[in-house]
Amino acid sequence: MKYVLAIVFVWISVANGFGQTADLKTTDQTEVNKEIARNFYKDLWFTNNTDKYGKYVAEEYVVHDIFDRKAVTEPAVEQKNIADRFWDTGELSGKIDYQIAEGDLVATRWHASLEPKTFTGQLFGMEKLAIINVFRIKDGKIVEIWNHRHDIETNQTLKYTFQGLLIGLLIALIPTVIAWRLRRKLKAR
Repeated sequence: MKYVLAIVFVWISVANGFGQTADLKTTDQTEVNKEIARNFYKDLWFTNNTDKYGKYVAEEYVVHDIFDRKAVTEPAVEQKNIADRFWDTGELSGKIDYQIAEGDLVATRWHASLEPKTFTGQLFGMEKLAIINVFRIKDGKIVEIWNHRHDIETNQTLKYTFQGLLIGLLIALIPTVIAWRLRRKLKAR
């Protein structure tokens, strides 16, 4: 009889959703966090509403970027400044492909495009640059950002191509100068 009562209690508890409130609260919070991330992109990157950065980013946040910005603490206004630099060079647009959220983390894969208006915009112009950002959100604000871009698709990689070309030319120039000087010495004899 004890076992029957225990099974009935478990069955009633499950039927009434007992013990699921923590899961529902977590699910609701992850949906709220995903919405914060979506609105961040909508205002700063898909439309030129960069003054709204304070709605989404904590006063200070930590950024982990693909180059020198690793675990750097920045003021919130830096997100506005970054977006404004792009908006100043052209017309930005973007599209969110999908989002995944767990706990306080939201991962968003999206595409950014820049239709250049200036020479600088043409140099760094991009057509459908794939980006994955992971945000850690605390108290409704982004407190940490991991930024992963597929920069190989942009003109930014041209600077590395030119650096390699110049280094290669410099290296090739050294034996050329030596050979030219030796040739002059041989002709002089």
